[in-house]
Amino acid sequence: MSDWLGPSDSAAEENGLFEAPGAVDREPAPGGVTGGLAPTRPDAPLAVRMRPETLEEVLGQDHLLGSGAPLRRLVEGSGAASVLLYGPPGTGKTTLASLISRATGRRFEALSALSAGVKDVRAVIDLARRRLAAGTSGRSVGSTPGEQTVLFIDEVHRFSKTQQDALLAAVENRIVLLVAATTENPSFSVVSPLLSRSLVLQLKSLTDGDIRELLDRAVTDPRGFGGAVTLADEAIDHLVRLSGGDARRALTALEAAVEAVQDRDGGAVVDLAAVEASVDRAAVRYDRDGDQHYDIISAFIKSLRGSDVDAALHYLARMIVAGEDPRFIARRLMIHASEDVGMADPTALQTATAAAQVVQLVGMPEAQLALAQATIHIATAPKSGAVTAAIGAAIADIRAGKVGAVPPHLRDGHYAGAQPLGNAVGYRYPHDTSDGVLAQQYPPDDLVGVDYYDPTTHGAEREIGARVGKLRRIVRG
Repeated sequence: MSDWLGPSDSAAEENGLFEAPGAVDREPAPGGVTGGLAPTRPDAPLAVRMRPETLEEVLGQDHLLGSGAPLRRLVEGSGAASVLLYGPPGTGKTTLASLISRATGRRFEALSALSAGVKDVRAVIDLARRRLAAGTSGRSVGSTPGEQTVLFIDEVHRFSKTQQDALLAAVENRIVLLVAATTENPSFSVVSPLLSRSLVLQLKSLTDGDIRELLDRAVTDPRGFGGAVTLADEAIDHLVRLSGGDARRALTALEAAVEAVQDRDGGAVVDLAAVEASVDRAAVRYDRDGDQHYDIISAFIKSLRGSDVDAALHYLARMIVAGEDPRFIARRLMIHASEDVGMADPTALQTATAAAQVVQLVGMPEAQLALAQATIHIATAPKSGAVTAAIGAAIADIRAGKVGAVPPHLRDGHYAGAQPLGNAVGYRYPHDTSDGVLAQQYPPDDLVGVDYYDPTTHGAEREIGARVGKLRRIVRG
């Protein structure tokens, strides 16, 4: 599965493009590393070299790092609860785990659920238990007596129930301080006992401003390029669009662009062409706050309404490649499933709503498949504007003052004194009839006989229209 820059995180780790915790992020060190990740090698990837070393360098998570917040207390060494860090890739989950370890002086052990099994988990827990025991016995086991251990598990949602259960006793008895990271909603991917023993903290994608600050830091900071290169404004804009709020993705793209410039002519200016060439993507003319934003989404909507599935997919792809917020796309799909398809195919709204859930629970790039599926469903479905027209006509009447009194037999009769007022008196219960439908007045007097919903003959509305006509004849007598 490809994303905007190439392989997805898991595939990229396998191909050596992004390093998983315990690989390049830290030097091999028997028995763990004290105080977080090991010193970074000078030849490590830019995303690793630029990993925040202090709380002040962390971007985009102000909602979790305010004064007294649980995550700040953990990072500052005054908290003791295990945590599940839930958020998109490149938002700082590994970094925060390292900062927690560094602040508390605990040993740092990292496992990736992509490769670790129950045996690996139990081995780390056993080592952590022996470290704690050494503090009471006075014997050192390859470390300072009594040291505690921060166990960082990346992609914890990939652990089976058995693997997750293996952590429970160690977490509950604080043999380890667990810091687990996941890109999926832990309510659906982590076992309940582990959830109940941990704080669940949701990290947010970085904003455009955060990414710009990150790129500027990488260009000027000695850990990055130390001022040896300059980024053109258009190059920055394109990197921000490509990042999708992912710090690692932004830094990886920047590093590739700088290498391309240096290999080409030894230059120090990274322009738009260099970024395009390095990430193998043409710059998409698209400003999320400008005319292009509205032009593209307008064309997308009109292509859906016009049943041109290929054009709709084209505009969807342009928004995805340009870094449009997938939640915005999902919202538009849900709206137009009702506005342009409606009861001609009631399942279109279900598909669009499911796509929005995939965006929330899985995230990009995989969620682009669900967005494409919903786009295809809506574009190819039979069309009806009857839902839109029906609610529009009803609202127009309300605004015109047609708000007559509720018929007495429909009023609430569940309180003392209701019956003497005539409330609910004479109400007929439809389920008392064999058909479940009977003659009875439901609208106010001045709206009796008014039709709002006018079904088309398209798709499922062909049958609905016949049924609506029959129902009106029975109900209205």
